[in-house]
Amino acid sequence: MYIGAGLTVIAALFPFIDQSTTTVLADHIHASYPAYRPGAIDAAVTAYLAILSTIGLLGLLGWLGTIWAARVGKRWAPWLAIGLLATATCIAVATLTVQDTSGVVGLAPLLGWLQVLPCIPGLAAVALWRRAR
Repeated sequence: MYIGAGLTVIAALFPFIDQSTTTVLADHIHASYPAYRPGAIDAAVTAYLAILSTIGLLGLLGWLGTIWAARVGKRWAPWLAIGLLATATCIAVATLTVQDTSGVVGLAPLLGWLQVLPCIPGLAAVALWRRAR
């Protein structure tokens, strides 16, 4: 589960660490909305970064909550993990598939796939918990 928490942090911080990612996002928005002026593109990039940061923070809180629940032996910890995995999977699928008003997927594919990364250890954690029962 610590790997999942770490991947969540990486996915959330990656656009801030790798400045070329924001350029990719800006280019993606410009390609979807060629009439947008640079200020509008910057505002859209900022909005996406705020949304992705919020998702990352909530994901990290979910991982830490699940780790805590598992460590103290809460009986509902596996159910929390399953619920959070389902939520994260829905968010990851949405970031990869939801189209905006231009008819193009709203989020640049690189950032969408980054949202999938924490789901992999989440799936492993749920599968291992179910096998341990």
